[in-house]
Amino acid sequence: MKAISIETGSKSYPVFVDSHSLEHLNVFLKENFPSLTKLLIITDETVERLHLSTLLKYVSSYHPVSYTVPSGELAKTFDVYYQCLTYSLQEKLDRHSVILALGGGAVGDLAGFVAATYMRGIPFIQIPTTILAHDSAVGGKVAINHPSGKNMIGAFYQPEAVFYHIDFLKSLPINEKRSGFAEAIKHALISDEALYDWMRLNLLTLDSIPEETLISILTRGIEIKGEIVAQDEKETGVRAFLNFGHTLGHAIEAEMGYGNMTHGEAVVIGMHFALRLSQKVSDLSFQLVECNRWLRKLGYDIKVPEHLQINRLVDRMKQDKKAYGQKLRFVLLEKVGRPTIVELEEEFVIKELEMFMNGGEC
Repeated sequence: MKAISIETGSKSYPVFVDSHSLEHLNVFLKENFPSLTKLLIITDETVERLHLSTLLKYVSSYHPVSYTVPSGELAKTFDVYYQCLTYSLQEKLDRHSVILALGGGAVGDLAGFVAATYMRGIPFIQIPTTILAHDSAVGGKVAINHPSGKNMIGAFYQPEAVFYHIDFLKSLPINEKRSGFAEAIKHALISDEALYDWMRLNLLTLDSIPEETLISILTRGIEIKGEIVAQDEKETGVRAFLNFGHTLGHAIEAEMGYGNMTHGEAVVIGMHFALRLSQKVSDLSFQLVECNRWLRKLGYDIKVPEHLQINRLVDRMKQDKKAYGQKLRFVLLEKVGRPTIVELEEEFVIKELEMFMNGGEC
């Protein structure tokens, strides 16, 4: 099976994307961890029920232990993080142990942060079960949330490998498909205009994407992220482009309460706002009306929830990781495939957000 190679300053590792990728996991463990002492699987309540038994069939010879956390963003708290560390100590994991992150982006973020900090760092492997995780499982950003902001406590810590077992995606509900596909749209908008045009013209529903098409889109998204991470592992420059749509998106997530709106659905609203700003600030030539029709056809709500307050959203955006001195900075597009980072005056952003929230879609 062909692997996508991710090259970073600290590590190189493979990403396997296939409906049979787990068949290679046992061989990978034997070849790369001949002194493996303990295998810990961190998963969530939903994925445990659906997919843990499948994974166990492939690693049973290692007699793994597993720890189950709450589903979604509820997993990314100090308390759950501490519980995972306590369990790891109770099970006597050492520096020859490996953690398997079985789940979506939240489990990957949590398990990766546990691995990064347990005994100052032990290996971990990402085993994504969502479309969204094709973005979060690659690149080594691991974190938990704080009430003041998403992913504010974390590290850059690369996995040893990513095994993307496509069969797991068949169990996803439609809202999770939408959430994950938002990141595929993001990758296209910041790096591949041809991919964006193809998706807009050919993907008119997310209910049933052919497996070959899905693998192709996910593979291209991983390649795009890998290309950016190779240039900027620690997000000191171009890696920030991957946050297109996330400035407002993360603020919406936090104000809604983590878990009450999926990450991708919030990011789509953030991308919509960023595209509007791009037209005004960066002279972007873009058919926003056509894009909005397509997004609505796919089931996205592209408006900020009415009950959210502008001043609170702006305060959240000031705490964004791209912000300097609490000044508002956005990833915008000069053209599709050419992102840029722009610092905007707070008064201007407030005015634009007011128009955006009062029905100005285009």
